Amino acid sequence: MSKVLEKIISIRKPKSPISESYRGIRTSIEFSNLDKEMKVINVTSSMQGEGKSTVIANLAVNFANLEKKVLLLEGDLRNPSVHRMFNISNINGLTDILLKDKAFAECVHCTDVKNLHVLSCGAMPPNPSEILSSKKMKEFITSLREYYDYIFIDAPPIGIVTDAGIISTYSDGCVFVVGSKQCDIEMAKIAKKRLEDVGANIIGAVLNKFEAEGNGYNYYNYYYQHESGRKGRNKKKAAAL
Repeated sequence: MSKVLEKIISIRKPKSPISESYRGIRTSIEFSNLDKEMKVINVTSSMQGEGKSTVIANLAVNFANLEKKVLLLEGDLRNPSVHRMFNISNINGLTDILLKDKAFAECVHCTDVKNLHVLSCGAMPPNPSEILSSKKMKEFITSLREYYDYIFIDAPPIGIVTDAGIISTYSDGCVFVVGSKQCDIEMAKIAKKRLEDVGANIIGAVLNKFEAEGNGYNYYNYYYQHESGRKGRNKKKAAAL
């Protein structure tokens, strides 16, 4: 496994409390799929630096682990970061498909995670909003629905530009990421209203970068250490924290 993918905690520490939290978010999204198809999901935040790209990468990995065909698509055409998280090329990507008629197969990347594909931004355009709102973009997303079980779109912060609102119009659901001790509450309210104004289906919020110090997390760590010790050849009693 590449060192880059090891930076994604759902891969590096699958039994950690944070990884379990991502599985919990995955379950919540699955349950929200009962009455309405929840196939195209975008993730946004109110401002930069709240960790939305980290959240969406971990969610994509967790859904791929369910033997689902997953595409992680770069929707931030102003400040793309998905390609860096997976250490893939950004030479060809979404904009090359939409503007240069490149084939999807030429631009999409396989990853070391089974069932997970990544489509980067490609050349950064001068008119991101127009591209994201174009008929060609909507038709492209529609075509992807036929092949993938889940399509996760990393959208720009809704509190900065309108792009995430545009993406929400052809998404089935939107996940709103809030950085603990970072996000301004008034900015978060403005961002939420902007999503609601375009009819976005906000299926939930993720409190990111939260540092918990409590018995619940300690018990969780103890439980996994204890279970791992029981299954190992040398059965060692886990120390209580």
